[in-house]
Amino acid sequence: MAAQDLRDRGQAFPIYIVMVAGLLFLAFAFFAVGQAAAARNGAQGAADAAALAAAQQARDDLSVPFLQALREPDGLNEFLSGYQYFQAGHSEAVRLASKNRSDVTDFYWRPGYWQDKVTAKVKTRYTVGPSVIPSTRNGHATASATAVIEFRCGLKPAPELPDPGQDEGDDKDKKGKDDSEDAPGPFEFRCDGGQDVTIDLTDKNPFEGLSKLIFSVHLIDD
Repeated sequence: MAAQDLRDRGQAFPIYIVMVAGLLFLAFAFFAVGQAAAARNGAQGAADAAALAAAQQARDDLSVPFLQALREPDGLNEFLSGYQYFQAGHSEAVRLASKNRSDVTDFYWRPGYWQDKVTAKVKTRYTVGPSVIPSTRNGHATASATAVIEFRCGLKPAPELPDPGQDEGDDKDKKGKDDSEDAPGPFEFRCDGGQDVTIDLTDKNPFEGLSKLIFSVHLIDD
């Protein structure tokens, strides 16, 4: 009977070894999956930061083209429907990706009416790391993110024009005024949340402090 028990134990021992090896392999495999997920999350964070930074920088640089659009007939509509950003914000995207140990591999804008999209694609400088899955040793994580610059205001109706039958004295008074008063406007906007914004082109810095009120920046799923 004892000999039979020893034979049974001897036969079972290799099975135990295989089971333990299998469990260890599964444990290492799950660890590799965790490594890959961590690298993927890092890449996504870098892509999000890059896209947001690009959109924010581009928004801050809108002062000149936006104010120029207000000076031209139907200029605002043309600006909102066809402004070209080209590589606006690219340097900021590269800088933020670098801070997250990643590189920008692709960068492009897609203009649209009232909403312009910028996409940044990144690749991590670090690898997933060694694991039981050989391909992870030299594998880099990649991700992409899209941010938008969204015009969040509507132009309020212009005030009624003066009566064309005004007397000549009024015309003389106008001729004596400063040339800066020939600028169109002021322009009144009603923005999200019912907030009113006025832009007077005769001011020294008419756009100062207003970019975040007029244009919102946020990430979107794309």
